[in-house]
Amino acid sequence: MSSDATATPRSEFTTRGVLLGIAITLVFTAAQVYLGLKVGLTFATSIPAAVISMALLRAFQTATIQENNIVQTIASAAGTLSSVIFVLPGLLMIGWWTHVPFLATFGACVVGGILGVMYTIPLRRALVTNSSLPYPEGVAAAEVLKVGTGSRAGAAEGQAGLVAVVAGTVASALFAALAAAKVFAAEVAGYFKAGAGATGLGASSSLALMGAGHLMGITVGVAMFAGLAIAWAVLVPIMTSLHPMPGASIAEHATTIWRTEVRFIGAGVIGAAAIWTLGKLALPIWSGLKSAFAASKARKVGGAVIPRTEQDVPIGIVGLVSLLLLAPAGWFLAHFLQGGPLVSLAAPLVAIGIGYVVIAGLLAAAVCGYMAGLIGSSNSPVSGIAILTVLGASLMVGVIGRGMIGPDIAKALVAYALYVTTVVLAVAVVANDNLQDLKTGQLVDATPWKQQVALVIGVVAGAIVIPFVLELLNRSNGFAGAANLSTVAGATPLNAPQATLISTLAKGAIGGDLPGG
Repeated sequence: MSSDATATPRSEFTTRGVLLGIAITLVFTAAQVYLGLKVGLTFATSIPAAVISMALLRAFQTATIQENNIVQTIASAAGTLSSVIFVLPGLLMIGWWTHVPFLATFGACVVGGILGVMYTIPLRRALVTNSSLPYPEGVAAAEVLKVGTGSRAGAAEGQAGLVAVVAGTVASALFAALAAAKVFAAEVAGYFKAGAGATGLGASSSLALMGAGHLMGITVGVAMFAGLAIAWAVLVPIMTSLHPMPGASIAEHATTIWRTEVRFIGAGVIGAAAIWTLGKLALPIWSGLKSAFAASKARKVGGAVIPRTEQDVPIGIVGLVSLLLLAPAGWFLAHFLQGGPLVSLAAPLVAIGIGYVVIAGLLAAAVCGYMAGLIGSSNSPVSGIAILTVLGASLMVGVIGRGMIGPDIAKALVAYALYVTTVVLAVAVVANDNLQDLKTGQLVDATPWKQQVALVIGVVAGAIVIPFVLELLNRSNGFAGAANLSTVAGATPLNAPQATLISTLAKGAIGGDLPGG
């Protein structure tokens, strides 16, 4: 680390850097939303954003590594906040929404996202500065920044990287257009007998998926392949043989067992892993809070000069912002209930929703932040957090609405549970990214509080674009199983696998008919 850590860099938080970061955020968020809805995966955008930033800011002689770091910090919100699409399409699938309202979607994203930043600020010293966690993506992004801004060779690599990004974008768009024109099949699947049971195998040809796999690495690919093998080579054949469906086709038999049985086994495994991680994090959380309060006390009482590279947003401001955010959180939750059958229960539902966002959000932020340091933000168990969150939210709102009977009441309770889950998930995924970015900043002598403000800017930018992209996809493709799908003509519906699972879990928890429950 630089010995000049206490000095202010030539330029770090600049207008051009903020504008470039916002522009990259808007583009990457749209791409991430589409990819996540198609296959249920998103990836960290820090490194691609850093490459683009270095190539474009190279034209300015005053550009610094810290300025490029601010750009990638803002843009990294694209890879994180877009994960709310693992829940939000469920509101279309259950028929609560027929379109994606801007205000409700923006509110859930921006309130949860900013809370995610605030919640992880006290954890920086415990989980970044005084931790041996590897932060693989944060370290990789720092190395890219150092190489790209440190030499002529790095500049050439940055320009080559930008050309590769543009070429990949054009090739992927052309590939998608040819598939849409039916020049070749974009997806293929086959189902067949496996002993007394049935199973299947499918594949999708997509340059976007190839690019995502390249960014995520072989570890994620191996893990997904292992899950595929366990599900379709072991569990589906066994369970289809144990639960025959006379009169059903092989394809219908296999997909029904996967949808109603096997998928929930996977959800249970993910949820158990998330609970285990939660139990290991009490000490780091407590240590981080003590360190943050100690730094605040030293600044106020002793007049101690804290090095620039250790200056967070003051803990008092963190607490104040967190408290102030509860007001818009309550307003958005109440607004969601207006005009529905649960309006008479708005007060208790909003109160329990706010409490759940505060407590579950803090726990989710700690888990995701820790796991980002351990295995990277792309590999963090966001799905597990979403599963636990929606189960908890469904059980709590179900208790309040249990005295009211009717299909409309059940649908409204499920919808509210999904909306609360969206806010908590926004907290979790932004926390997941914040600590990774702060690790990158530590390695390039950045100022923590400036990065924390930059991520808030990225959250707001991402929250603005997500509703528009979701509504565009809702109109052009639709979502598999959505009530309004009959109004969408021609295009193949998006699978939205996580949203399908999360909404199914919410309906099962509130209806009391979860498998094994």
